[in-house]
Amino acid sequence: MLLLILINSAYIASSYFYKNTQEVPSFGGGYIEGMVGQPRFINPILAQKNDIDSDLSSIVYSSLLKLNSEGKLVNDLAESYEIGEDNLTYTFHIKKGVKWHSKKDSGDEKKELTVDDIIYTIQTIQNPEFNSSLRANWTGIGTKKIDDYTIQFILRNSYAPFLNNLTFGILPKHLWSKIKTNNFTLAEYNFRPVGSGPYIFKQLAKDTEGKIISFELEVNNDYYGQKPFIKKLIFLFFQNEDDLIQAFNRKGINGINYLSPENMEKIIDLEDSNIQRLKIPRYFAIFFNQTKNKALSDEEVRLALSYAVDKNRLIQEILYGEGSSSNSPIPSQLLGYNPNIKIYDYAQEHAKNILDTAGWIDTDEDGIREKEDVKIEFTLVIPDQNELRKTGKLIQQMWKEIGVAVEIKEVPTETNELSDSYIKPREYEAVLVAQILNYDPDPFAFWHSSQKKETGLNLSLYDNPEIDKILEEARQEINSEARAEKYMKFQELLIEDVPAIFLYSPNYLYVQSQSIQGTNFNTIVIPSDRFNEIENWYMKTKRVWK
Repeated sequence: MLLLILINSAYIASSYFYKNTQEVPSFGGGYIEGMVGQPRFINPILAQKNDIDSDLSSIVYSSLLKLNSEGKLVNDLAESYEIGEDNLTYTFHIKKGVKWHSKKDSGDEKKELTVDDIIYTIQTIQNPEFNSSLRANWTGIGTKKIDDYTIQFILRNSYAPFLNNLTFGILPKHLWSKIKTNNFTLAEYNFRPVGSGPYIFKQLAKDTEGKIISFELEVNNDYYGQKPFIKKLIFLFFQNEDDLIQAFNRKGINGINYLSPENMEKIIDLEDSNIQRLKIPRYFAIFFNQTKNKALSDEEVRLALSYAVDKNRLIQEILYGEGSSSNSPIPSQLLGYNPNIKIYDYAQEHAKNILDTAGWIDTDEDGIREKEDVKIEFTLVIPDQNELRKTGKLIQQMWKEIGVAVEIKEVPTETNELSDSYIKPREYEAVLVAQILNYDPDPFAFWHSSQKKETGLNLSLYDNPEIDKILEEARQEINSEARAEKYMKFQELLIEDVPAIFLYSPNYLYVQSQSIQGTNFNTIVIPSDRFNEIENWYMKTKRVWK
């Protein structure tokens, strides 16, 4: 009887407890993520060329603004800001008491982040000697220190998407200003970073060859925002994706930073894993340099090439269904996307008819069409990556079927060869690469005629005065609805000229075990944005009274 009473009492107490309490996140646990590759510069002004660098920098460093899970800009270091009536001045007030990272029990003075650090970071970005990828965003923009916690940005011309430029990490001036320019990329802080973000650098490990094999971060107890729930983060670096997947299958890691669609079936517990199919405003396209090839300067040839590409086949055979076709320079999830633009659906016979009508005939029966002694043959430059290599070869086959000869030139991605030898000097007839836009897009850098030069990103060397005018007006239009209308018109005109063939937008496959909760990835612009709300992730829970 006593035993029954005790059991019954325990059951009643337990039922009462669970009925009147709720489960909430609790502090603790360690998250381990695997990545293929190596960190090079965990430095926010150098990190854009390497996804691993961007990932780690986004966790260690803070920025004035950041994107939330809905793709909206929210305050980070910024407390508030005002925009001048002329839309040329932006005055930011930053949070007080933000501390730079310092080791526990190190005895180092915990220095405060001030406007001086922000100005130093921007001036470093603007200095061409540092070769920052962010420099184009800050050309001609002035900064003025109002006081230690107030800074003013001064623009020459109104630029509606300017706030998107303020998501870069801030460097500590007291450390970096001591380093000479020619030693900037060699500085130890590129691997042992000091920031003001939610996690602080703890340690790294190298193998006998000097390669970094692990990178560990721990919670920043002085963080000015919500303290993260997960106590520590460990990043492990692998030589290839197979080794990475094996580690995940052995439960040696909790996450995979990126999984190729073709390798998804290699995940053993696929149903028990969280596969996040992240939509990034990125598309892959083939850009034609008409100045390098007479055949490609013929709009009818470019039109036929467009109709001859089976995008659905590319998505199924290359992306294994993990992506969507692209038909526009503005992805469908972004401001100003035009759903009514002309779409060049796959039509091989129509492509042949276009070329026949335009006088491009294979008169010598060598399999290549020609006109006035000019053959439709050119070289397609592609980055030496598995998916793009397969894409290039499949498109090569599609174009061969309509009488077009294409040579594939694969360029290694481990170095800057693609940029330095091909992109910047425009030494290509056609190139297959990706372009990424912000959530509030500004296609100016990709399609305005002023960007045809080496420093610009107009890879098709496209020149259309009407589009130039639209893009100039759009970037100065503060009203988002009016700006969207201009972007829609821009797309209509551009698609008619066929300066490029838009192929597909792949899903970014991010894999985590179900032990990680509290994640929210509705909208990201670049892969590192998945960490923008990492303070909400958790691995442990506790029950509290309602």
